[in-house]
Amino acid sequence: MRVAFVGKGGSGKTTLSALFSCHLARSGAPVVAIDGDINQHLAYALGLDEDESFAAPPLSARTGEIKDHLRGTNPRIPSREAMVKTTPPGRGSRLLRLLGDDEIHAHHIQEVGGVSLMVTGAFDESDLGVACYHSKLGAVELYLNHLVDEPGEYVVVDMTAGADAFASGLFTRFDMTFLVVEPTRKSVSVYRQYRDHAAEFGVPIAVVGNKVTGEDDLLFLKEHVGDDLLAHCEQSPFVRAQEQGRVHGDLEPHNAHTLNLLREAVDARPKDWAAFQRHTVEFHLRNAAAWANDATGHDLATQVDPDFQHGPAALAAHA
Repeated sequence: MRVAFVGKGGSGKTTLSALFSCHLARSGAPVVAIDGDINQHLAYALGLDEDESFAAPPLSARTGEIKDHLRGTNPRIPSREAMVKTTPPGRGSRLLRLLGDDEIHAHHIQEVGGVSLMVTGAFDESDLGVACYHSKLGAVELYLNHLVDEPGEYVVVDMTAGADAFASGLFTRFDMTFLVVEPTRKSVSVYRQYRDHAAEFGVPIAVVGNKVTGEDDLLFLKEHVGDDLLAHCEQSPFVRAQEQGRVHGDLEPHNAHTLNLLREAVDARPKDWAAFQRHTVEFHLRNAAAWANDATGHDLATQVDPDFQHGPAALAAHA
């Protein structure tokens, strides 16, 4: 199952992405966490020392090689230059198993805090004035487009802050999107943007209240979020101690229970491969018409394989 954490900047989505990833990993579940935020802090939230650097190469550093691997022998994709971030898989494409024996997982994963982590890469000086951060996220979209994840397997993505996460079709790649909302009017405003955009495409969201200090905060969230409020986290001395580099026992029982509720909500979601494929094709055709045909010099609508159906059957046929 694919899970995204989104929300206003500073809402705590990176912290919750890390806590949820660790919660899954400790249970023995296969999990890959991906840092897809412009501020690449997930590794440190998982426990990497501040004076260490993430050693595995970022996905965005090897986008060309990733394209070559994923396009395989698909005759509809003649070269890496003809493949864009929205290019859907078809017959001949290489499909991925979570943590499988393939060059993407082999090159880009580093274990941090017991969690297998991949990062998109930071927005650096060479990108200033010539690229947007969504160009970095292209490799993440390609990875998710070609992944066949099974029940009990998890991909957790810490997404960009604010409604900017809707600037590409990446937001439709998830089985569940957790919207982290603080008990403030600004955070609720971001929630409303997400709710409306997600509803347009049938993307499931659930709200996780965060930094709740008392009954007034909880009542505020219930008033403004309503039935979308799945669970909430209280202010956490455990998290604050971690952020200060101190060891402070275990996560508080209430917050640990919230993580259990999040997992139950994810596990209860049915996997809809038909909707996944439909969104993949729709956003690819949108991007082809808007910019990608001109950028590549190809009619990228021809990359859509009408006889390809994503999911475990496609993976079995490919194998």
